[in-house]
Amino acid sequence: MNILVTLDSNYLKPLKVMLKSLFLNNPKEKFCIYIMHSNIKETEFYDIAQFIKKEDHKLFIITIEDEYFKHAPLTKHYTKEIYYRLLAFKFLPSTINKILYLDPDIIVINQIRKLYDIDISEYLYAAAHHSTLPVKEINKLRLKPYEIETYYNSGVLLMNINLQKNIIKEDQIYEFVDKNKNKLILPDQDIINALYSKHIKKIDEILFNYDPRYYKYNRLLSKGDINMDYIINNTSIIHFCGKKKPWHKNYTGDFHSLYKHYEKLALCES
Repeated sequence: MNILVTLDSNYLKPLKVMLKSLFLNNPKEKFCIYIMHSNIKETEFYDIAQFIKKEDHKLFIITIEDEYFKHAPLTKHYTKEIYYRLLAFKFLPSTINKILYLDPDIIVINQIRKLYDIDISEYLYAAAHHSTLPVKEINKLRLKPYEIETYYNSGVLLMNINLQKNIIKEDQIYEFVDKNKNKLILPDQDIINALYSKHIKKIDEILFNYDPRYYKYNRLLSKGDINMDYIINNTSIIHFCGKKKPWHKNYTGDFHSLYKHYEKLALCES
């Protein structure tokens, strides 16, 4: 199973927590982990490399040279990293047809085979959305005149690499960023939604990209059915979206203790 992560050195510890949870809860799987970056030192990768090797999985590090994005529109708010997951198909090995992109601010608490095996032969991506109705409408207005029915979260993306090579155009992405730079809030996510939302297969957010900020909202909406027990037994991926992260000192949240459990398992091996 192919897994893609893009990050800088600030997210190496959360990455290890994510990978520990992934390996622990998918014991029958063999993973090929592809890490895409531009400025992480080889010595900084040593711990992650040894950890992945010890767990009997494979690591592939893809270094993106600064020269590649020299013509891409960039500002102090939008660095070249925003393009990595959008153009990953250009840098991944030609043998890869499908890959699952995961943000490092994630824990995997159940098996992900069901997610990985979703048929996306006619789609660029499979993704979930977290938008409550007001947020959804705001994003639709913000990204006009681009027609988006649903605003998808780009933290968990099942990618059809073969189709992306035929449909996604680098110049089109650059043109969009240059034209809309004052509108963009989450640049790579905005780009995916504005340009490719019609090519995205919707997946269950509760199962495959659960945002714990909406725990009380979802429990209320489901009349109590989507409670803590349901999440623990059924959800595959918990995604700690937003600026507040569970590894920050003052973080509070319903799933903080669960994150700390995997953090202890991962980092005690350092």
